[in-house]
Amino acid sequence: MKRLCGLLLSAAWCVMSPAATLRSVVLSEAGPGAARLTLTLDGPVQQRVFRLDNPSRVVIDLPRTRMAPGLLLPAAAGPVQSLRSGVQPGQTLRLVLQVPAALALREQSSRLPGTSQQLLLELGPVSAAPVVVAPVVVAPVSAAPSPQRPAGRDVIIAVDAGHGGQDPGASGPSGLLEKDVVLAIARMLAQRLNQEPGFKAYLTRDSDRFLVLRDRIDKAREARADLFVSVHADSIANRDVAGSSVYVLSERGASNEAARWLAERENAADLKGGVSLGDKNAPLARVLMDLSQSASIGSSMEAAERVLAALDQVGEVRKSQVQQAGFVVLKSPDIPSLLVETAYISNPNEEKLLRTNTHRDEIAAAIFTGLRDYFRRNPPDGSLLAQQKQR
Repeated sequence: MKRLCGLLLSAAWCVMSPAATLRSVVLSEAGPGAARLTLTLDGPVQQRVFRLDNPSRVVIDLPRTRMAPGLLLPAAAGPVQSLRSGVQPGQTLRLVLQVPAALALREQSSRLPGTSQQLLLELGPVSAAPVVVAPVVVAPVSAAPSPQRPAGRDVIIAVDAGHGGQDPGASGPSGLLEKDVVLAIARMLAQRLNQEPGFKAYLTRDSDRFLVLRDRIDKAREARADLFVSVHADSIANRDVAGSSVYVLSERGASNEAARWLAERENAADLKGGVSLGDKNAPLARVLMDLSQSASIGSSMEAAERVLAALDQVGEVRKSQVQQAGFVVLKSPDIPSLLVETAYISNPNEEKLLRTNTHRDEIAAAIFTGLRDYFRRNPPDGSLLAQQKQR
């Protein structure tokens, strides 16, 4: 009887525990009368896609799946008139797209590095030819490390201290400057990363100098960073407001950046994994960009959640969920990126804390803990962390 009860409890736990989390949802136009929906999940799911009539809808059921905290569904695009979500019995996450009746549907599921999965749906005119993506996309994404990225390599974190030089950023009631605070925290974070086996930090600036926003992204790409984290200290007119917050790129910001990259794809640098846009036709380039961006946002969200949870242990958190915005420094289409507002420098109490090396180091330690935990769970292929996880 005890064994039977144990089995029943185990079965009930399996039913109650989600198997995967939906990390990002990207909906974009894919040509005249066509749209593309890209879903990124942190685990394998046996999805079910079907159609319903009156009104015409496309339904996606994802068994034992939950939405990531703070994840917002994108606005309508192309022929997709609306997109909504709900939970069905058995913890099945259901996404419903309202679409015109005369619309062809094609789906493609592919594995990403680690345990992540991506589901791509193409919606277009009935006469449209199928879009073949798997043979081109999957192989480069999961390719073995190149000679420049030897097995057992360090995970590279680009640490970006906001503002600098003639751009002081925000200032506190007694004159403390954001550019000085965040540089100190960035240096402390870099030191912690460099002392941790399997990690290496790259500072976009290590002095009081000005950097154009896109130069910060370019420096991260040149360093072949696995993640980009930008450190800031928020400010607001109401000096009573306090606490930290963490941001990742919004879907609208991603769409704008995708358009920019696709317009310049002849001169675009390769995406991570060795995928180049320059020699691809427009439809395929859009597919590659969507896959890259949705995977990046999903990874950014997961890393940001861990950083936010760690920050909650050292001080007040202003926003308890990861926020999404169109900050320029978050717009690298293939490098997971997050922006940390460490505190409100406009708050007298937080400004006082930010003056101390003790509190600065506590913030750096929290960001480090969140990033370390994320990469221990999601080590890049070929890294020392990946080798350690396999043992």
